[in-house]
Amino acid sequence: MSAGSSLKRAPRSAELRIGGLARLSTCDWPGELAATVFCQGCSWSCGYCHNPHLIPPRGESEIAWQGVLSFLDSRRGLLDGVVFSGGEPTLQAALPDAMRAVRGELGFRVGLHTAGPCPTRLSAVLPLVDWIGFDVKAAFDDYERITGVIGSGINAKASLVRLLESGVACDIRTTVHNALLDRSDLARLASDLVALGVPAHRLQPFRAAGCTTASLL
Repeated sequence: MSAGSSLKRAPRSAELRIGGLARLSTCDWPGELAATVFCQGCSWSCGYCHNPHLIPPRGESEIAWQGVLSFLDSRRGLLDGVVFSGGEPTLQAALPDAMRAVRGELGFRVGLHTAGPCPTRLSAVLPLVDWIGFDVKAAFDDYERITGVIGSGINAKASLVRLLESGVACDIRTTVHNALLDRSDLARLASDLVALGVPAHRLQPFRAAGCTTASLL
């Protein structure tokens, strides 16, 4: 069955802006064989970002959403799910419709990578996802130092609260760059998460691959 005949074709203005596609990933959703859709655009500028080309709202070489749907249509029965990553997927108004197409029309499970900059938009997609990888940057009152955006910790905390209340399966993790987070920073972060009732929290080491500014931190 071809995507052109079986899938609803959304108006171009409503399509996701996509900066990349991993056709097979075993690490973006632990335990699942997934395709990963890298959404273009992020409102934060974390110095250790390993996908800095996805930060601008428009990319130099974007991938058409209909082409992604056609590929996914051909992988039904072969992949377990689709992960929307970024960039920051929740910035895009087209995300809920894209998730509905992946879940409802193609039958895939849906994963999401987010740092929670948009609590309201996260709430809108929580009923559409099976799993979320949630990136916690630092203690919530210290976010601006990491993201470069005033008030980013307030939004991240609100998003994490909504995620925990939803009951959606999640992996709550923090990337540790030694120039940004020392032991006292991590202790303050752990205290914030305990206060919210976070059941488990994972630290992951900074990866230099793709990062262009981490050496300047």
